[in-house]
Formats: sequence, C-alpha cells, structure tokens
Amino acid sequence: MENNKLIDVACSDNGTKVIYCSDEFFADSSRMLQSSNPVWVEGKYDDNGKWMDGWESRRRRDGKNDFCFIRLGKKASINSFNIDTTHFTGNFAPGISIQGCSVPGGTTDDLVVDGSAVSEWFDLLGKKEIMGDSHNRFECPVNNPITHLKITLHPDGGIARFRAYGEFWEEKRDPSFDGVNVLSKENGARAIYANDEHFGRLSNILEKHEPLSMADGWETRRRREPGNDWGVLALSKPAQVDKIIVDTKHFKGNFPHKFSISTAHISDVEKSVILEDSMSWKKLLDQQKLGMNQIHTFEKNDILHNEPFSHVRIDIYPDGGIARLKFIGKFI
Repeated sequence: MENNKLIDVACSDNGTKVIYCSDEFFADSSRMLQSSNPVWVEGKYDDNGKWMDGWESRRRRDGKNDFCFIRLGKKASINSFNIDTTHFTGNFAPGISIQGCSVPGGTTDDLVVDGSAVSEWFDLLGKKEIMGDSHNRFECPVNNPITHLKITLHPDGGIARFRAYGEFWEEKRDPSFDGVNVLSKENGARAIYANDEHFGRLSNILEKHEPLSMADGWETRRRREPGNDWGVLALSKPAQVDKIIVDTKHFKGNFPHKFSISTAHISDVEKSVILEDSMSWKKLLDQQKLGMNQIHTFEKNDILHNEPFSHVRIDIYPDGGIARLKFIGKFI
C-alpha cells in the first residue's frame, strides 16, 4: 500500500507538528512523527516508566479517549495511512480513528484546537482496530486537501509511528516558475542511468515536492579515483529551456564542487547507445560552481543554446549530492 512515489506528509522532517495532546504521560506524542524507524532500548526507564519510542498515554479509567491535534507542514491530500505499533505489545492502542480539516493560512493553533476556526472536521479513517507490534495499513477514502489532523486512540495506549502518505498541494505558483518545469516527474521526465546512486537515487531530483532530507536527493559515494559522476535523464517530449535551477538543500559538507549540463535531441535509440553517445552531447551549461544548502539559478545569458532537446546529461565534479534539478521552459 505504501507507494514510494508518495510522501509521508505527516513527517516532522517536513515541518509537521503536534499542537495539542490530551495525554502523553509515558511517551511524547511528537516521537510518532519522526522519519526514523522506532527503536527498543532494553532497560531504559524515565520517571514515569519504561521509555518508549512513540506516543503513549496513561491508562484511562473514565470511559473517554485520548487524542491529539497535528498541524501539517504544508496543505496535503492523503492516500493511505500506516499506523506502526512496533515494540508496543501490551500497551498499544487497540483502536484508532482519524479526522482532517482545512483552515486558512495564518490560523493560529489555539483556534484549531478549540474548534473556532474549523468549519468542519471530516472523517479520513473511521474507527479501526489495530494490532500491536505491527504495521497497520489503511486506505484513505477522502482526497480533500487538509491542513490539520485529529488522531483519536480508542481508548488509550501507544503507537510508535504515524505515517500519512499523500501529496502536497501548491497554494500558489513559485514566482521563480514563469514557465513549465519540463524536467519533472509530474511532466513525464524520468531518470535513465546514473553511474553511482550510493546514498540517493537520481530520480529523486525530478520530484516536485520540497526536499525532505539528503536521502530525498541524488548523492554518490566519495570518489577516490579520477573522473567524475554523472547521470542521464529523459524528457517526455522535446523542449526548450529558459532557466535552470539546481537546489542543494540539505547538502552541506557533501555538495558537488561544480556541475555541467549537456543535451541531445534523439528518439528510438537503445539505452546503451544513449549512454555511450552522451559524452559528446552538446553543452547547454558549462561547468558552474555550486554552494551548500541553496538554490542556484542560471538564466538565458548562462545557457549556451536554445535548441530543442529530449535528453539531458548532468555531470557533477567530482562527486556529491544535489536535491533538485529543474528546467523552466516549454515543450515543443
């Protein structure tokens, strides 16, 4: 059920936060939003009991349920959930339900918690039974864009990780995007080959969403031999480019020193031939320096030709990682 093309929109790496929790006596609710897998630490206790890597409330005796409110880092739609109860055996929550809402930007957390800013909470997942020490996966039947979630445990207990897989919604167009990103998965671009993908896949640089971490980009191992690392990408159809954007977000001590771009207009050619010929493709951008954790923009005066192309070769010197590569232009 977990589609690798979808994003965990509830991950704290992306700015998602718990804004209110009814009870987190045994374990802080914010832990369930972490991107890391839950761990078990034998013999670790704190003042309230056994330390657990997740959210855990005390045992309820009043017939009510525990709950928390979550603010997403960005407005999103959700496709599916994974309620991970790894390491929670005699203390997992036996049931869960999830609701969502959408409020205008700038709404303060307190107005969501008290309900005054929420016109409607709608069900994303009706009450479901969940099992301990397991991955409990559920489809989300509602595709509404949401800004906040309400998670209810029935009646109490713990979960290790809360995963909500979906897509972010763009509130407004990025002002730097005065054209179409012809080099994006959304527009049919794909990665054909990379000589090294040790830490991150080349296809990641074609994603639309904001980079979540170094793992969400393309990163090669440290090169100890002569030469440089490189990759080849294909557009869905020929295009021209007016602007090139290279984003090294999250790459600080491991970004490439330089990079260059070459292109070709080809069709119906075997992959082996494409890779061999790519070394002699026409330069679109000469070697340019890169900096850490920033967006680099190259305009028309940097771009060497305006000819249509269908394939792109990116060379990084000598190695390292980049988060995103965007070509702003038009399809021919």
